[in-house]
Amino acid sequence: MKKETTKRTSNRVRKPASKPSSADDLSPALGELDLHLFGEGKHEEIYNKLGAHVAKNGRTRGVSFAVWAPQAASVSVVGDFNGWDGRDHQMQPLATSGVWELFVAKLAPRMLYKFEIRTHDGLKVLKADPYAQYTEVPPNTSSIVYESKYKFRDTKWIDARAGREHFRNPLSIYEVHFGSWRRRIEEENRPFNYREMAEPLANYVKQMGFTHVEFLPLKEHPYGPSWGYQVSYYYAPSARYGEPDDLRYLIDYLHRHGIGVIMDWVPAHFPKDAWALGRFDGSALYEHLDPRKGEHPDWGTYIFNYGRNEVRNFLLANALYWFKEFHIDGLRVDAVASMLYLDYSRKEGEWEPNVFGGRENLEALSFLKELNEVTHRACPGIIMVAEESTAWPAVTHPVYAGGLGFDFKWNMGWMHDTLKYFQTDPLFRAGNHNALTFGLIYAWSENFILPFSHDEVVHMKGSLLNKMPGTTEQKFATLRAMYAYMWAHPGKKLLFMGGEFGQWREWAETESLDWHLLEDPLHAGVQKLIRDLNQTYHSQKALWEVDGEAAGFEWIDVDNARENIVAFRRRSATPEGTATAESELICVCNFSAVPRPSYHLAVPDDTEYEIILNTGAKDYAGSETVALAGAEIDLAPLTTIWLSPCRSRKKR
Repeated sequence: MKKETTKRTSNRVRKPASKPSSADDLSPALGELDLHLFGEGKHEEIYNKLGAHVAKNGRTRGVSFAVWAPQAASVSVVGDFNGWDGRDHQMQPLATSGVWELFVAKLAPRMLYKFEIRTHDGLKVLKADPYAQYTEVPPNTSSIVYESKYKFRDTKWIDARAGREHFRNPLSIYEVHFGSWRRRIEEENRPFNYREMAEPLANYVKQMGFTHVEFLPLKEHPYGPSWGYQVSYYYAPSARYGEPDDLRYLIDYLHRHGIGVIMDWVPAHFPKDAWALGRFDGSALYEHLDPRKGEHPDWGTYIFNYGRNEVRNFLLANALYWFKEFHIDGLRVDAVASMLYLDYSRKEGEWEPNVFGGRENLEALSFLKELNEVTHRACPGIIMVAEESTAWPAVTHPVYAGGLGFDFKWNMGWMHDTLKYFQTDPLFRAGNHNALTFGLIYAWSENFILPFSHDEVVHMKGSLLNKMPGTTEQKFATLRAMYAYMWAHPGKKLLFMGGEFGQWREWAETESLDWHLLEDPLHAGVQKLIRDLNQTYHSQKALWEVDGEAAGFEWIDVDNARENIVAFRRRSATPEGTATAESELICVCNFSAVPRPSYHLAVPDDTEYEIILNTGAKDYAGSETVALAGAEIDLAPLTTIWLSPCRSRKKR
């Protein structure tokens, strides 16, 4: 982890301090009820009290500062306004709460500040504000006093969201790393800012038919190559791309164009930078002191102390902050597995069992359940998604039924099995046939999202296209066939940017996607396929209405390993025997490199079907046609087709 240094102003001429009014005339920022709720871990809007807030105290306008630092000997506010001298604005403790506060009169927004904390050991440390809502652009690390002026115009979207049943609706997510979707090559390769991104991203996502954008974490983080997964400022959007109100504008714009916004959220760990959360007041405040619980061996980070009320409150209120203050529609919670297990990535002797002698992190479990209950109660219609890579049971079951309370879980098992199968040469796929079929054994144990995410196209793993074996044409044909199989499979959909047009190279966070590839018909064909998959997905209730129930799926050909063929039926909630073109869909896949002529599809004799999608079609830069004669199909190699009952359904 790269260590950052604080920007100081020691060479600046020191300005006279802005003296606060007499303490007798000032009311503290936090009242007794605020302190009580915070101590209980139940203050859902503590971000409006802690941190820096433009306010009036009596008739005096200024900024109210408050910070939780119970083990500090003294705390001061330092910044541009006092020459970074801790003697001028010393904060006062509020009873025994551990909270320190100070109102600085005549102080305006956009001033830089930090907290100067003196420990009982006599050390002096400068700390960024954990609740800061705006920051300097890294590598500078100061907090900035900020006052939002933005007025959202997405009331219609928010009202509709509150009544939406996400389980019974299409959900197709376009995963985006903000800084590398598109960049200004002509301006020293700089990334788009929040406002610049709004129109082109909204237009593209809408054109492609995705329902949601999912951003990799947009909270401020000091180290760019962490992609935002090592967060230091949990309440501040990354200043790399603009101000907080600029991000509000982007989200508002997406909503007004019918696009939902999910953001990755990282409550599992945080970096050890000396200016940030770690050892905040000289003690292990936000983290466990015991490294067996407080340090993550894989990432070199600290782990939150979920058993401490004020720390739970910091995280719970943070989730609500993004929902309430930025109108985010969902949070995808990163690295949930690392939170659930005390022995995660640890050897024998490197972890301590819980009070019952088990490996479960009981405090983290309690936190996750409370998180999901609180957010769903306070913000109806939002989505909570778990990236949970183990077989932990009932992740998406309600808390009252013994679950963790998430809405969806990434199906990591399906992803690994699917890529294993498609990376295998077709000559040897028969031996891996169970990789295609095994996922249907547990497909309805949770509410799943099928993810081909950023994690699969980095760190020398290669792009999705480059994972496919064979010639160039075979790689594209296999990718197209895999995508259509994925869109027909039970589970919601997620695809990382670049995958929708078959980017050749591995993703790099400092470079724009290779949009020029769309001049090649093969890449343009993949993009058109994804667009058509999404459009057909929306129109076919069979693909999403009972997505999480076994009644919505039926195998037609499950054991045909020798020919590398699978076929299955998807159904909507329409009563059996009344199937329509929208309520039934059949997916047939030939994943071998040779044609399969006269393949017999076991379908009812009294029903006519028509092909509504063929991944080998010329529209997608393929060269394969599919002949359908009753229940006999000439299957082209490396092709997936979708069939639907004809509008007139019954044979004449």
